[in-house]
Amino acid sequence: MSVAEDIAGHDEAGGPSLLRAAPDTVSFRKLRKRLVRNVRQAMDDFSMMPNGGRKWLVCLSGGKDSYALLAILNELKWRGVLPVDLLACNLDQGQPGFPRHVLPEFLTAHGVAHRIEYRDTYSVVTEKTQQGGTYCALCSRLRRANLYRIAREEGCSSVVLGHHREDILETFFLNLMYAGRLEAMPAKLRNDEGDLTVLRPLAYCAEDDIEKFSTVLDFPIIPCDLCGSQDGLKRNQMKAMLNAMEARQPGRKDTMLKALSNGRPSHLLDRKLFDFSKL
Repeated sequence: MSVAEDIAGHDEAGGPSLLRAAPDTVSFRKLRKRLVRNVRQAMDDFSMMPNGGRKWLVCLSGGKDSYALLAILNELKWRGVLPVDLLACNLDQGQPGFPRHVLPEFLTAHGVAHRIEYRDTYSVVTEKTQQGGTYCALCSRLRRANLYRIAREEGCSSVVLGHHREDILETFFLNLMYAGRLEAMPAKLRNDEGDLTVLRPLAYCAEDDIEKFSTVLDFPIIPCDLCGSQDGLKRNQMKAMLNAMEARQPGRKDTMLKALSNGRPSHLLDRKLFDFSKL
């Protein structure tokens, strides 16, 4: 059965608790189906579906992306096409003023299995980052190390993240312009130790769609007071550049994402990818 047939063959009524407040409108049904279709397609394209029983650690920051990820994965379980146990996990990094009650109350109210882990990485990041530096790199490393540890403790085979289409494109252009390499965020990767996979099922999902989805479902969004509080980040510059390109020529983001899966090593300059000496 194709992805489209699978989605069309299910009644949108009811569904998992996270989606039962969804409005019965044509526009939202189309949005919901588009996001589900994009996630299913990414899972198919990058072989994310496990063989046999598995458990996934779904990382929940409190932002729109991770809420949407959790809701869509729960919908796929409800449809019977995602044979895994899901454990939502929030890593409370000790940011001042972080509303610790929001996520536990939300997840409990919707019957979502979850784990809340407290680790004060905020103090480490703010102490170690030099004046004028950005927090993102160190914050990400500390967060990832803790999530890997939690996944192992909980018997999870995969760590599932909420990065979407724009995140992938922004990373590509950051690496292109500042690191001098052709590299983006992989939709699936194996960690260095080889015991966990990292999955990004929202890889094909547009940020605008995710924002509309999360707004309509009124998820209790928690703003980031660490990296999200810094102005002038290079990633913000990439976002503005991509949005300007999309405004001038709609559809460019999808075209660029397609280009990332359509590489031509013989038409690049990387001698490690193509042996020009044999031509």
